[in-house]
Amino acid sequence: MHRDIERVLFSEDAIRARVTELGASITEDLSGQDVVLLALLKGSVIFFADLMRSVSSQIRVDFAWVSSYGDRTESRGTVDLKVFPDEDLGGKTVVVVDDILDTGRTLAAVVERLRQDQGVAAVKTCVLLDKAARRVIDLGADYVGFEVDDVFVVGYGLDHADRYRNLPYIGVLKADCYGGDEAS
Repeated sequence: MHRDIERVLFSEDAIRARVTELGASITEDLSGQDVVLLALLKGSVIFFADLMRSVSSQIRVDFAWVSSYGDRTESRGTVDLKVFPDEDLGGKTVVVVDDILDTGRTLAAVVERLRQDQGVAAVKTCVLLDKAARRVIDLGADYVGFEVDDVFVVGYGLDHADRYRNLPYIGVLKADCYGGDEAS
């Protein structure tokens, strides 16, 4: 365990097993549809890579770069859609894949943009972590890896100031590493 981690919440083995289950559910639920998995960068990249290998039906992949935190531990309250797919997504089922659903602002902004501007047939959402205690927008994910309490989590793609993404597990970051006791 890394010295900055207070405790491990989800081990590498637990994550692997759950991601495999999520991939199987997406495969079964969306069978026969024209599916695009859309990764929200940067946080979902590790989860996304493992998830897409767990989906056994034909899929396409695309990426969006979205930010609402920057180097902060609290959301700025605004969502910056830095890069968004320019491929024609009309008539497709898009599964938006994100690392964590907390306030709901980021996922809501992406879903709204897909529905309004892209003409998609359907939008589904898949998140590795659901932190309902932080929710400010009434939004739930269609596929959830794990529910998590209101603690500051890092690892398996999740970061603080772009660090800790490479940890193979998800752990609680020690408060003295981010200068307070607020959660993210």
